Amino acid sequence: MAKALLIEANIHALSAGSFHEFVELLSDATLFAVITEEALRTEDMRPLHEWTSSQPPWSDLPFIVLTQRNAGPDRNPSAERLVKVLGNTTFLERPFHPTTFLSVAGTARAGRSRQYQARASIEALNESELRLTTALLAGHLGAWELDLASLTLAASEVCKAVFGRKPEDEFAYQSLLEAVHPDDRERTQGSIARTIETGTDCEIECRNRWPDGSIHWAEIRGRLVRDRDGRPVRIVGVSSDVTARKASEERLRAANDLLEQRVEERTRDLHEAHKRLVTEAEQRAKAEERLRQSQKLEALGQLTGGVAHDFNNLLMAILGNLELAKKRVEHDSKTVKLVRGAIEGAKRGAALTQRLLAFARQQELEVRPTDLTALVSGMLELLQRSVGSTISIVTDFEDDLAPVLGDANQIELALLNLAVNARDAMPEGGSLTISLRSHLCCQPTDELPEGSYVCMGVTDTGTGMDKETLRRAVDPFFSTKELGKGTGLGLSMIHGLALQLGGALKLASKVGEGTTAELWFPSATVAAADVAREFQEPLQRVDRPLSILIVDDDALIAMSTVGMLEDLGHVTIEANSPADALAVASSDAPIDLMITDYSMPQMNGAELAREVLQMRPGLPIVVATGYADLPPGAGIDLPRLSKPYSQQQLAAQISALLARSEKDKAMIN
Repeated sequence: MAKALLIEANIHALSAGSFHEFVELLSDATLFAVITEEALRTEDMRPLHEWTSSQPPWSDLPFIVLTQRNAGPDRNPSAERLVKVLGNTTFLERPFHPTTFLSVAGTARAGRSRQYQARASIEALNESELRLTTALLAGHLGAWELDLASLTLAASEVCKAVFGRKPEDEFAYQSLLEAVHPDDRERTQGSIARTIETGTDCEIECRNRWPDGSIHWAEIRGRLVRDRDGRPVRIVGVSSDVTARKASEERLRAANDLLEQRVEERTRDLHEAHKRLVTEAEQRAKAEERLRQSQKLEALGQLTGGVAHDFNNLLMAILGNLELAKKRVEHDSKTVKLVRGAIEGAKRGAALTQRLLAFARQQELEVRPTDLTALVSGMLELLQRSVGSTISIVTDFEDDLAPVLGDANQIELALLNLAVNARDAMPEGGSLTISLRSHLCCQPTDELPEGSYVCMGVTDTGTGMDKETLRRAVDPFFSTKELGKGTGLGLSMIHGLALQLGGALKLASKVGEGTTAELWFPSATVAAADVAREFQEPLQRVDRPLSILIVDDDALIAMSTVGMLEDLGHVTIEANSPADALAVASSDAPIDLMITDYSMPQMNGAELAREVLQMRPGLPIVVATGYADLPPGAGIDLPRLSKPYSQQQLAAQISALLARSEKDKAMIN
């Protein structure tokens, strides 16, 4: 009945007429075996036990034992003996229902199928191991495995040979590390540790010392193996002896080095020969170009300085009279508004002349040690308001920056100009970086001597400039802005300021990437705080009317100055030529102070001052000029008042001059 049920279920079945035949029919191809308990009760079980015991590791043949009713394994003492002999045993009581029998048979068949799958996997693994072993032998590769928990190293014979060991030698992990050359040991351990930490493959080329003392090269490669929980458990890999390859590489490297050396020597000889041929034509082309540029700038500077001087004289008369007029019409608000507008326009004209003088390198500078870090930090709020909220300002200041020799007011004006230029180059917003760096023993440009400098860099992320625009950027009156939106003197002024301070302006730009402007200033040898104390002397207020001699060949300027002085309560004597001034000085007229123009016909202000001082030694004298500096050879050191000046500046200058005069008299007494 059991056979018929199996055949009906499409399971090929064979029947045995005796216990001996049953044992003979058993094989690895048998899916499962069905036998009655009675057939086993009187038989010698040793042949069957020998067969089950000799099964390969993957095999555990299922047996279905048919028992009598109420004679199951829980009530049958002989069942335990059968399990020991048969192993994988299932007991089924008779009579059984066909469905129950087929279910038990199906379970046994499924279990046997899994055993066949395990056999296939084992055979494939064995085949793979065989191929791997063959490949390792063919490639002279030694296999190794490092257990991370115990640091136990398992190494093949070839692996041991790579490190000069015999097959029978003990070769532990510590032995491997000790074999590695001391100079390569830390790198080797680091690579293994990195593999454990990150899971990256281990790739090492290291020298190792054999027991006979000879040095060989080994290549070690390994891969991390993790357990089911992802924990590192071991590293497996291969090693090979690459001594011959390293020697070949070294010989090839030496040959290449020798060839490169010879090529380099010949190239250098050719380069030097070529350099000697072109150098003279070039230390000459550069000299001629510099001479032309110098002459052009000198001529333009003289013209610009002269124009600025004349313009300053005009502004002097305008501003002076406007200030006086404003005081006389304070009751008329409309007129006051008009006067203020005129004063503002005149001041803008004065600012323009300052830019012209900066370009011509003729503006008046108060050069002293200046702390750029404090200067820029104090301007940040003003700069942010000037560039707007769409532009972020970033600072990058070097610590303990040396002070520079410069005019703080002019440097502030230059920085503000650069920030506004950067703002215009970033209409959609961006970033403006201001950096401060010190440079020792450097030469910023060919025109400057080697020394210590501080560089103030202003970098934007704007539209940038092409090469042609960059080349003309510092040319006076050159501007890329729309008509009426720029004078074209901003960068020219900054360039002139840098040169006048003994420094340089360097520009770098690329279209679409932004612009960097660098202002290089000479470092000061005296700390800024020490010099600042020299200029903290308080001004003495003039508490009495003074008799002041005004000398100016321009009647408008003289009238303006006289008006401002008389408004301050002083008594004035006006002279419209040096000859008139000498006549007054030689008379008995009381004179407390003289203010003289510098540029006058027949005799300039410096020459007049020398003549007057011979007549009236110690007389305080101020030279008012539209130029920034007295020309070389003036031969006299006098306080200067830059035109155009306001009434407040005039009063401050008189106060300072009298304070200094009183101090000098006190020292003499």
